[in-house]
Amino acid sequence: MSEKYVFSEKHPGPLVVEGKFSDAERMKLESNFLRGTIAEDLNDGLTGGFNGDNFLLIRFHGMYQQDDRDIRAERAEQKLEPRHAMMLRCRLPGGVMTPEQWLGIDKFASESTIYGSIRITNRQTFQFHGILKPNVKPVHQLLNRLGLDGLATANDVNRNVLCTSNPVESELHQQAYEWAKKISEHLLPRTRAYAEIWMDQEKVATTDEEPILGATYLPRKFKTTVVIPPQNDVDLHANDLNFIAIADNGRLVGFNVLVGGGLSIAHGDKATYPRTASELGYISVEHTLAIAEAVVTTQRDWGNRTNRKNAKTKYTLERVGVDNFKQEVEARAGVKFEAIRPYEFTARGDRIGWVKGIDNKWHLTLFIENGRILDYPGRPLKTGLAEIAKIHKGDFRLTANQNLIVAGVPARSKAKIDALAREHGLIDDSVSEQRKNSMACVSFPTCPLAMAEAERFLPTFVTKVEEIMQQHGVGDEHIVLRVTGCPNGCGRAMLAEIGLVGKAMGRYNLHLGGNREGTRIPRMYRENINETEILAEIDRLIGLWARDRQPNEGFGDFVIRTNIIKPVLDPARDFYD
Repeated sequence: MSEKYVFSEKHPGPLVVEGKFSDAERMKLESNFLRGTIAEDLNDGLTGGFNGDNFLLIRFHGMYQQDDRDIRAERAEQKLEPRHAMMLRCRLPGGVMTPEQWLGIDKFASESTIYGSIRITNRQTFQFHGILKPNVKPVHQLLNRLGLDGLATANDVNRNVLCTSNPVESELHQQAYEWAKKISEHLLPRTRAYAEIWMDQEKVATTDEEPILGATYLPRKFKTTVVIPPQNDVDLHANDLNFIAIADNGRLVGFNVLVGGGLSIAHGDKATYPRTASELGYISVEHTLAIAEAVVTTQRDWGNRTNRKNAKTKYTLERVGVDNFKQEVEARAGVKFEAIRPYEFTARGDRIGWVKGIDNKWHLTLFIENGRILDYPGRPLKTGLAEIAKIHKGDFRLTANQNLIVAGVPARSKAKIDALAREHGLIDDSVSEQRKNSMACVSFPTCPLAMAEAERFLPTFVTKVEEIMQQHGVGDEHIVLRVTGCPNGCGRAMLAEIGLVGKAMGRYNLHLGGNREGTRIPRMYRENINETEILAEIDRLIGLWARDRQPNEGFGDFVIRTNIIKPVLDPARDFYD
């Protein structure tokens, strides 16, 4: 299979990349609309993993095959295969779920996973880690009974749709959240493979069709958000397609549409770079699904299927031009973009603690370090959330910053929920602003792409950064700090004021110069350095910031203003300068 360049007077550049398709395209084409031989593989007792193409196909069903890298060498020495287990990610648009659903996943995590934990992700959903093969089908059936699923949370499809959590403006949030759900449903795969394999539904004697995603699905993963200014809590510039809510007197009237954000890079490959999203224009709400579909199908047809490292929407926009892409979207949707409506982002962190909404209900945002919910000595977080779920009549909202909101609490229940949260260590008034604004990806021991520690590294590293900030008299301040174990971008370090990107065990690239609002890419400041060197640099730079900053000037803005590092203005051309 190969693609050819397509030229026209209207579009003078190449719209489709010429060359031999990547093997992932063969795999998708031959998968029989994502079925492969997954059903047969489930009954193979000779391995704890999945064979051949199924190793990748299960990702379309929300799962990654992993193994415990801490014991990989030991098992190899014993001539055993790695201890394979699955990570399963739920589809949860906007991160909203009921207490009853939470209790169901809590029970499964305790009884049927190796680690016993629930992991809140920065894509506003939860993951189970350590599901052994015999429990794979039961977990999908559990999700189905709970009204949930794991469909399309990984691989070359539109993934979980994010929505600003916004616990205060309840009516506007509800409207935006409903659109997040509609977008998610509209862009789902139409194949019945998921229902057939996991729910034992009989194959319908009709031909599968994928009118939006196509027979070979998208060239690469695709991420969508709905965001309500002024909180950029979804980090919109990490995503392919973004709908910025525009309200009139508290009522949602339309969206500004931004396309082409993305953070993943590859070490040593200057053809890869992070990119912030480009503005296409404003649309009224009734055109939302048509525009979403048109953006996805344009990327489906124009995206690079020969090189997966350059297959994301950000590279398509750079290759064909934003204006050409915009015109194609307008033609496919039958909608003309209007001029961008004014909007502003002022922050992106969660408002930890209690806040009162305009509906006179209370909302409790709980800080969950790294999103890892487990019972720790003296801090039984998992038990505490289960106890809250047993009495809470509102909903739970998972945030894109790995935290959890107990939302819609009536005044009469506030004291009881507060007491339960404090009793189980879910509220800790001593947690610093710095810790609240720090985040890491999972990395070791389960992620196969990990090059350096992240989740296990972050807590003690933040403690050291806190000490430095106290010494320089800025202990009440914060710097947006992100750590990711590899350059694939899951920890969103490429939108941090200080970003650490794993290079090797114990070594990271240090990036500086993002901003608090999440609208600027940081630049690499030091390459391949260890923790001691990183802390020495941070100590020196925080000292300068504390001494010479302007009023209310964030760390990232300071290092740019004082020429400590050059701003990234055009990542496709100057990220590596």
